[in-house]
Order: sequence, then C-alpha cells, then structure tokens
Amino acid sequence: MNAAEKGERYARIFRKAGVFFGKSNIARAVEVLKEGKALADELGDRTMAERFAREIETVSASQEPPK
Repeated sequence: MNAAEKGERYARIFRKAGVFFGKSNIARAVEVLKEGKALADELGDRTMAERFAREIETVSASQEPPK
C-alpha cells in the first residue's frame, strides 16, 4: 500500500469518527478511532498510531462529566 492509499484510509476513518462524534455517539466514534489505531499498528505506521491514540483520549475525555 502506497502513502496515498494509506492517507485515504486514514482520512476516511477520521471522517467517519467525526460523523459519530457530531451525532454525540461518542462510544462509536471511539470504536472507529480504535479501528484506525489498529490499522496503523498493522501497517507499522507509528506516527499515525500515536495520533489515533491521542484522538481516542480527547474524544473519551469529552464523554466524562464535568468535575
């Protein structure tokens, strides 16, 4: 898989997660981001795996009630 194909797949995953996040379906958005992280891990793309992990943390934090 070349860089353009990987970029397209990652972009599709981020858009899909964004749709779920926009609909306040946080659990599904996190699930999609975890699938993206798994893909990045499988492809050996450490930078994108770390980005997906950060996004998972950010989206998960938005789900927690305020303190």
